[in-house]
Amino acid sequence: MMMVSDDCLVECKIDDDSEEDNEGEEEEEIKIPPPPPEFASKASTPGPKPPTPPTSTATSIHTPTPTPTPTQPVNRDPYGINQHLKVEVSNVLVEPTSLQSNDRVWLYSVAGFEKTRICTYHCLTLLFAVPFALLCGMVLAVLACLHVWFLVPCIELSHTFLPCVRSLCFCAVNVFISPFCTSLALCFSQINILLSKKDWRPIREKEHV
Repeated sequence: MMMVSDDCLVECKIDDDSEEDNEGEEEEEIKIPPPPPEFASKASTPGPKPPTPPTSTATSIHTPTPTPTPTQPVNRDPYGINQHLKVEVSNVLVEPTSLQSNDRVWLYSVAGFEKTRICTYHCLTLLFAVPFALLCGMVLAVLACLHVWFLVPCIELSHTFLPCVRSLCFCAVNVFISPFCTSLALCFSQINILLSKKDWRPIREKEHV
């Protein structure tokens, strides 16, 4: 076995400080804070969204029923035939600013006017509306019947036969009436009336008297 002398051994100094410095630099490199957001190359990814709670089947199946809309009142005067009828209180009962009654008197008068007008109109329509409506329907039916079955046929027939009647009238005028009138005109055109002075005197005396 070969023995190594102590002179051949070489001392190698190991610096513990350098290792500690290296470990400190690594720790410092690790502990470096991140750069500010304006200098960051990529935006931070958003975190996971919280899970949405599941909807119940009862709410998805049973939907709320829509509320019924109120029906509009029927317009009983679509063509504005009775717009000239003014039956409001302001068109009948008015008080100027200089002459005004008590507030209660005014309110009771307006209420009485409205109630009386409405009740009286309802009573009268209850009594006379149906008979008058029947009478108006009968009159309109008679007029429509006369218009359809009498007036329009007569007018159409007259339009059909008027050209023939007009030609007959022209023939009668040209054959009978025109020569007769022409001969009368020639006869009367030959008549001359002469008045002498003796004839003028009694006429002037009559004018003076």
